[in-house]
Amino acid sequence: MQQVDTSKLISVSKIQEAKARLAELVTKTPFLKNHNLSDKFDCNIFLKREDMQIVRSFKIRGAYNKMSGLSEAERAKGIVCASAGNHAQGVAFACAHLGIKGKIFMPHPTPNQKITKVRKFGKEWVDIILEGDTYDDAYKAALKDQKENQTTFVHPFNDAEVIAGQGTIASEILDQTDVPLDYILVAVGGGGLMSGVGSYFKVLSPHTQVIAVESSGAPAMKTSVDNKKVTSLNSIDTFADGIAVKEVGQLTFDICKEVVDDFLLVPEGKICSTILSLYNEEAIVVEPAGAVSIAALDQIAGDIKGKNVAIIICGGNNDIERTQEIKERALLYEGRKHYFIVKFPQRAGALKDFLNVLGPNDDITHFEYTKKNNRENGPALVGIELDSPEDFQPLLSQMDAQRINYQHINNNPMLFEMLV
Repeated sequence: MQQVDTSKLISVSKIQEAKARLAELVTKTPFLKNHNLSDKFDCNIFLKREDMQIVRSFKIRGAYNKMSGLSEAERAKGIVCASAGNHAQGVAFACAHLGIKGKIFMPHPTPNQKITKVRKFGKEWVDIILEGDTYDDAYKAALKDQKENQTTFVHPFNDAEVIAGQGTIASEILDQTDVPLDYILVAVGGGGLMSGVGSYFKVLSPHTQVIAVESSGAPAMKTSVDNKKVTSLNSIDTFADGIAVKEVGQLTFDICKEVVDDFLLVPEGKICSTILSLYNEEAIVVEPAGAVSIAALDQIAGDIKGKNVAIIICGGNNDIERTQEIKERALLYEGRKHYFIVKFPQRAGALKDFLNVLGPNDDITHFEYTKKNNRENGPALVGIELDSPEDFQPLLSQMDAQRINYQHINNNPMLFEMLV
C-alpha cells in the first residue's frame, strides 16, 4: 500500500460540509449488489447508481456545491463553464435552482440529448454556446469569456469545492455498506470524481484499493502520472465524451497521484460491448463514461475473486442516435464485423460465387458496387457480420480457396474511418 500525503487531499471535513449542503437537492443514490456481475466474476460487486440523479450523472454534486457557496455579488455577475455535457447539466440545474445566470460552452460533437437536457434544466437562466471539437476547445473559449466579463468560472474538475461535492459519493457509499470494500473502480477524465472519492477513501477506508479507469483513447491522467507532471495529449478519441479530456488539472493531478493505486485503460469497443450488455441484461442505460469501470473488470478478474468491489456508474446520458455506432464499435471489438474491398470479375455469376464462400451464419450487412464496363474487375465494399469471431479464419480460408480477390480493411485507418 502506497504512502499517502494526506495534506494534498480534500479533507474529510470539507466533504462532509458539502454533503450537508447538498442534502436539500441531491439524491442519495442506491448502492446495491449486482448479482449477475457478482456471479460472473465470483465476487461481490456493488453499483453506486449515479445515473439515477435528477441530471443522470454525479456532476450535480460538484456544480451545486461550488455555486451555492458564491457570494451575492458573485451570483449577481453570473457564472460560466465548459462541459462535454454532464457538468453542463449540473450547472444548468443549479443555475435555475439558485437563480444565477449562466453561460455554458460545449463542443460541437456533444450528443444532442445532452444539449437538450441542458436547455431543459437551465430554462431561461442559461445560454448555450457550441465551440470547437473537444472539451478543451470549449474550455479555452469559456476562459476567454470569463476574463472579459469577470464572471465566476465553475470548473468541471479542477476546483476544490467541485471536488468536495463529488467526494460526497464516497461518504454515501461508506454509509450504505456493511462490508469492507476491497476495491473501488472510478472513471477518470479530468480527475474531479477520483480526487474527491479517493481523498475520502484514503482516510476513512485506507485498505480499499482505489482503481482509476480511463478510455484507451484519452488516458490523460495516466499519461500525466507516468510523466510525473501534467501532460497534454496531442489527440484523443472523444467517443467516451464524459471522460475525454486532453489535459487534466494541476489540482486533480496532485491528488490523483496520491490516491490512485492502479490505472486501467479500456478500449472504446469494449466500452460499447458493455453498454449493450448492461442494457440487454440489466435494463440499465449508461453512457460510455458510465460503462467504462464495468468494462475494466475483465482485466482484474483474478484479483477480485472473492472480494468486495464498488463501482460508480457515473452517468446515464446516452443519446439513442448513437446506438448504431455503439453496436458497430462493439461488433468490431468483438471480432464479429469485418469490412473487405472485393474485386469481382465483371461477369454474370461472380456475386453468386462469392456468396458460396459464406458460412451458414455469416451475414452481409453492407454492399456497395458499381459496374464499370471498361474494366475486367469491379471493386465492391462488403461488410460481413459473423456469428462468432472464430468464424473469421474459416471465412478467409474459403475466400482464398475460391481465389476471391479481396483486401481486409478493418486495420486500414484511412479506409476504415470512412465507414465507422
